[in-house]
Amino acid sequence: MEIDRALGWLQATPIASAIAENEILFPWIESVHVLAIVLVVGTISIVDLRLLGVASLDLRVRRLMRDVIPYTWGAFAVAAVTGSLMFSSDAVHYAHNFLFRGKLVLLALAGLNMAVFHFIGTGDIERWDTGTGHTPIAAKAAATISLLLWIAVVAFGRGIGFTMH
Repeated sequence: MEIDRALGWLQATPIASAIAENEILFPWIESVHVLAIVLVVGTISIVDLRLLGVASLDLRVRRLMRDVIPYTWGAFAVAAVTGSLMFSSDAVHYAHNFLFRGKLVLLALAGLNMAVFHFIGTGDIERWDTGTGHTPIAAKAAATISLLLWIAVVAFGRGIGFTMH
């Protein structure tokens, strides 16, 4: 299979080999990855819980997003880099792992949900973002979907470690 040959090449690169063969490097990269994911999910949850009317009701959604989202994107970049490094260390096996594939699908769905909310759902934010906590049903639905998807991303990600032998 052509993809397996490309993945084999990737995991044979010096950096991937170093990660795979060094007993300290992979755990450190994984630790940074986990911390980055915690920050991603945590900051997203802050916004989602505000949209659901559960937390931070004294803040306007726009302000909360403006304050929090830069941290989300920074942490996501770190998670993407560290995740890519871990993937490279055993690319062939990761690519054939159901939970890994599922995590990628869930990440794509979470990204799509976020894009729909940011490009469509915030179109009339001036009307409803009054700081009262009253959020439209569509925004609450996007927040609920987001929370469920990110919980699933974390669960699938955690499961990957138990199925990579």
